[in-house]
Amino acid sequence: MNEIYDSIIIGASAGGISAAIYLKRRGVKLLILSKDIGGEMALSGIVENYPGVPNTTGLELTKKFKEQLEKYNIEVFYEEVNKVEKENNIFLVFTNKNNIYKTKTLIVTTGSSPKKLNIPGEDKFYHKGVSYCSVCDMPLFKDKIVAIIGGGNSALEAGLMASDICKYAYIINKNPHFKGDKSLIEQLEKKENLKIIYNALTKEIFGDKFVKGVRYLDTILNKDQEIYVDGVFIHIGMQPNSNFIPDEWNIKNSYGEIIINKLCETAIPGLFAGGDVTDIPFKQIGIAVGHGIICALSAVNYLNKLKI
Repeated sequence: MNEIYDSIIIGASAGGISAAIYLKRRGVKLLILSKDIGGEMALSGIVENYPGVPNTTGLELTKKFKEQLEKYNIEVFYEEVNKVEKENNIFLVFTNKNNIYKTKTLIVTTGSSPKKLNIPGEDKFYHKGVSYCSVCDMPLFKDKIVAIIGGGNSALEAGLMASDICKYAYIINKNPHFKGDKSLIEQLEKKENLKIIYNALTKEIFGDKFVKGVRYLDTILNKDQEIYVDGVFIHIGMQPNSNFIPDEWNIKNSYGEIIINKLCETAIPGLFAGGDVTDIPFKQIGIAVGHGIICALSAVNYLNKLKI
C-alpha cells in the first residue's frame, strides 16, 4: 500500500484507544491495527478501580471505549502485526493478512499476556475461579479460600493481599525457596491465615462449574496432594507482546519489555510505546490510558518537527 499514515497504533486496548482519540482530535491521519478490541482489558472481571466508573466490568469498559472509537470514525483493521521495519523516516508494518502499511510514527500498545501453567483445568476455569490478576480479582474472594501459584514478588504480593482479604490462602511454590524480596517473605511468614507450600509442582485445577481445588505433586515425598479452594491466582510471570519488534533495534530489555522514557519515547525516533508492553513496573488499565495519551502527544510533537 502506497498510502502513508501520520501514525499507526498497534494494539486496541486501553492505551491504544486513548492514543487514537487524542490523535484524531488533533487531526492526525491514523490507523489502528489490532487482532481485537480491548485485549486483556476485555477479559477482566469486575473493575472497581477505574475513575468515574465505580462498578463495571472489563467487557463493559471495552464497549465504552469502542463507542468512542466509532464516534470519531477511527479506522480499525483487524490484523495482527508480524514485524516492523524502518526505511529512512518511514515505518513499514507487516501483518498476518500479507498487507504492508506505511507510517511516519508508530505507537505500540500491545500489552502483555500472562505466562500459563498449561495444566488441566487452567483454561476451563478461567474467570470461573482462575485469575492472573490479584489486584483486579482478589476482592471478589473476600472471606473465601484461595491458592496462589508462583515464587516471585508478584506471588508474594498476591499472598499479602489475600491474607488481608480472604479467609485463608495457600502459596504453592515449586521451588524450595522464594525468588522474591526478603522483606515480603518475612511478612508472609507472620500471617496466621496463610500457608506456604514449598517443593510443590502444580498438576491440575479441578472443579465442576467453578474451581474446587488444586492438585500438586510434593516433589520431596513424590506424592500427589490436594487442597480445596474457591479461587486460584496464577503468578508465574508475564510475557510482553513485543515479538514483532526487531531485536537489532535494541529497545527491549531482557524480559522483552520495550524500554521507554517519561515521554513514552524509545531509542528509535518516531517509535513510541505505552502500557503493559513497556518496562514500567505497574500494569494497570488507568496507567495504560495515561501512557496512550502521552504517546499521542509525543507523536504529535515528533510530526510537527518533521514539518520544520
